[in-house]
Amino acid sequence: MEKKWWKESVVYQIYPRSFCDSNGDGIGDLKGITGKLDYLHELGINVIWLSPVYKSPNDDNGYDISDYQDIMDEFGTLEDFDILLKSAHDRGIKIVMDLVVNHTSDEHKWFVESRSSKDNDKRDFYIWREGRDGQAPNNWGSSFSGSAWEYDEKTDMYYLHCFSKKQPDLNWDNPRVRDEVFRMMTWWCDRGIDGFRMDVISMISKVEGLPDGQVDANTGYGGLENTTNGPHVHEYLKEMNKRVLSKYDIMTVGECAGVTIEEAEKYASLDGSELNMVFQFEHVGLDYDEHGKWTARRYDLRELKKNLSKWQTELEGKAWNSLFLDNHDQPRIVSRLGDDSPLSAKAIATMLHFMKGTPYIYQGEELGMTNCKFGCLENLRDIEEINAYHELVDSGKMTREAMIAGIEAKGRDNARTPMQWDASENAGFTTGTPWIMVNPNYKEINAEAELKDADSVFNYYKKLVSLRRKSEWSDLIVYGTYRLLDDESSEIFAYERELDGRKLFVLCNLSDREIHYHNDAFSKANALLISNCGEAELSEEMKLSPWFAAVWEVLSFV
Repeated sequence: MEKKWWKESVVYQIYPRSFCDSNGDGIGDLKGITGKLDYLHELGINVIWLSPVYKSPNDDNGYDISDYQDIMDEFGTLEDFDILLKSAHDRGIKIVMDLVVNHTSDEHKWFVESRSSKDNDKRDFYIWREGRDGQAPNNWGSSFSGSAWEYDEKTDMYYLHCFSKKQPDLNWDNPRVRDEVFRMMTWWCDRGIDGFRMDVISMISKVEGLPDGQVDANTGYGGLENTTNGPHVHEYLKEMNKRVLSKYDIMTVGECAGVTIEEAEKYASLDGSELNMVFQFEHVGLDYDEHGKWTARRYDLRELKKNLSKWQTELEGKAWNSLFLDNHDQPRIVSRLGDDSPLSAKAIATMLHFMKGTPYIYQGEELGMTNCKFGCLENLRDIEEINAYHELVDSGKMTREAMIAGIEAKGRDNARTPMQWDASENAGFTTGTPWIMVNPNYKEINAEAELKDADSVFNYYKKLVSLRRKSEWSDLIVYGTYRLLDDESSEIFAYERELDGRKLFVLCNLSDREIHYHNDAFSKANALLISNCGEAELSEEMKLSPWFAAVWEVLSFV
């Protein structure tokens, strides 16, 4: 068992634009984050993952970067960042930056030069190709709808953009690109940051020759198989590790769309040659349908349990797991899997936080913040949602009503409504006009109220964080093995954690109905209850109330 600080940490993701606005312009900023560090210290987390704060024209809310070594005007200055970093470190909280290097903004100086002429020194910093019969070079589609190629009239060529047309993909096959990226990463590490979350890092190497992809019947474009987990991705990450990451005691996590168990073992191998861990997304696609994410379809708990257990068991002894259900790209889990109630938020948190891996809390998750009823296209801000709406509704593939329902169920804007600090106007997020609508339920769900309520979702999360980080069960929770206890076909989620002869049993009813449950492993144990929500009579045949969840340590067997 090799102990590492990042294995024993609990990470809190901040989406700066929506966290806290210090100057009344309606946009969250670095000073706003600094002002809320005591709140995060109270919660007990010890790592902040900071979504991008670099210079950006904000076509994709900061994931289109025009200068990697400066701060977006709306967020503040480098001096503000340094104050945030020091203030966090003074409280024992580390800062992990978002590294977005699959692509830049089209306003980045590299791309401005690259598109200026075919013989420019930085032309090969990006992926340019001649058209094919007057059309795009191949059939690849953008993740934000439409073709992944944009025609550039000045040089009569197309450039690749796997996301927005204002996010041209960097050409990682060019060693000069890698040199520049590694130099920039070193600059941030020397400034004192504590790691990187790497945006779509599995996409930095494309299939050689850029051939047509398998057509997706829904979009009409080639799929992801030619743009993810490419032929040189591990080579480039090993180079990154050797030249930058291995020189610092930092945490690294790669966002790896399309990753398999076998690929994850390479990205996050325990030999430390690439990254510490990856974000995989199989579990967040289980409630999709023929329209992809744009559906109100609910999770099947049995499918979710099977998938999460697969990643727990098959990475054991090979790679480290990341544990998440919410982030800036996902709808609120308390609405997606739960029923918006505090009890369901607690039950879902119990299920996740006792698994093996590093847990991530997304801002507001610890309050039980819910999805928002946006109602109409005009209230949306996310480029992915807006493009998909026009592509699917304008073509007649979906009705307006069905698409809005899908967006309200799965859209990214659900995660980006302002943090709900108190019951004052705009939820205490800003004194101005917020950049995106505030969820109307902020008067009932807010940090100020929950800090005062011992039975709140916040204080439940605080307990979970403390159990993992600062309790007699910490080693068992962090390093113990995982074993699913109940049959995969059951609607109950029960599993065991074990380390050096000590065991924890975790039992969750993640449904809105009472379930009768029988399992000798629970009924025959003299156990100490360490965390619970809901009600149940502990016996061989238990009646589990809706959203019941409990954790026991087995002290001895009868």
